[in-house]
Amino acid sequence: MCSLPVPREPLRRVAVTGGTHGNEMSGVYLARHWLQAPAELQRLSFSAVPVLANPAATAACRRYVDHDLNRAFTSSFLNSRPTPDDPYEVTRARELNQLLGPKASGRAFDFVLDLHNTTANMGTCLIAKSSHEVFAMHLCRHLQLQYPELSCQVFLYQRSGEESYNLDSVAKNGLALELGPQPQGVLRADIFSRMRTLVATVLDFIELFNQGAAFPAFEMEAYRPVGVVDFPRTDAGNLAGTVHPQLQLRASPCLLAGRPSLSLCRPSLLECSRIGQSCFHTFLLGAWGEPTGCCSACCHTGHF
Repeated sequence: MCSLPVPREPLRRVAVTGGTHGNEMSGVYLARHWLQAPAELQRLSFSAVPVLANPAATAACRRYVDHDLNRAFTSSFLNSRPTPDDPYEVTRARELNQLLGPKASGRAFDFVLDLHNTTANMGTCLIAKSSHEVFAMHLCRHLQLQYPELSCQVFLYQRSGEESYNLDSVAKNGLALELGPQPQGVLRADIFSRMRTLVATVLDFIELFNQGAAFPAFEMEAYRPVGVVDFPRTDAGNLAGTVHPQLQLRASPCLLAGRPSLSLCRPSLLECSRIGQSCFHTFLLGAWGEPTGCCSACCHTGHF
């Protein structure tokens, strides 16, 4: 990864969003706290704006009401003509695009940090759009150096030719923090504290960036998605198996490498080698709320 240029334009307009998914409680409670006491988000060169992203889903303690808000920031949703029948989250995405964007415009916020939890044993995950997001990649590297005990795995979600769709994509630069494992609708004190500390470190990094600190080139490992693994199912669509006991409580990402991944109700094992021997399980048993009921996402690694 190349170094950050000097001189450069400082990042003045910064937002921290929580509650994009209404049952991921660390971000929900941090956003609520900062809306009442925003001093924690202030630095010498900027003040970050706290945003409760999905108030209706948060009030209901659900991932979303009608549609996943973190999949609603595409041009087809943002630029289409509003109608009374639009899903709540599509309407909310347009509101957030006006507040923090407009997406892909010079008027967009300089940086958005989006806060998430996962039920999967993922530890501390840093989710960026792609390796071309130079500022986000340097931020990820800074967090890895500051917290080596957390691992801070980096995931690059955007596939080649795919339009970005998540909330932080409305800004010029963005990153999502995803911490787990934490049950939906539950607030774990240790994960809440870790997220709060990480947010402070992100804002400190932006302050260093704005003050002209040097950030040299580096190389890092990151994960890119290649597919998803569904649970085995019967002809009626019911579960025919679950995650294999060898992997059930393992921290993600887990290297497949021919290891049995799913345990069937019948006395046999299913190998996921069709995706590739160098493939890793990520978000294993993550409760995504998707109608597909995915067991895990599979990723390849690369160095950038």
